[in-house]
Amino acid sequence: MIVKFKKLQGIAKIPAYAHNDDAGMDLFSCDDIMIKVGKRELIQTGISIELPVGYEAQIRSRSGLALKRGIIVLNAPGTSEFR
Repeated sequence: MIVKFKKLQGIAKIPAYAHNDDAGMDLFSCDDIMIKVGKRELIQTGISIELPVGYEAQIRSRSGLALKRGIIVLNAPGTSEFR
């Protein structure tokens, strides 16, 4: 399967696998922001993706960040689909 990524901002990073046997790719922010305790922020990735018809992409919280710092995806998993 081919998933196409497009940078919308010059500083954006294309998602990548940290290790060859990873199930999912790491997604990066192009915002330099500090989230205050108890607050919510919309974080920009600066990319768009094109998925094959019938597939979806999900954004999920990282267990370490969720446990240690309380950072979670609010509508977890965040889903995007191509129709």
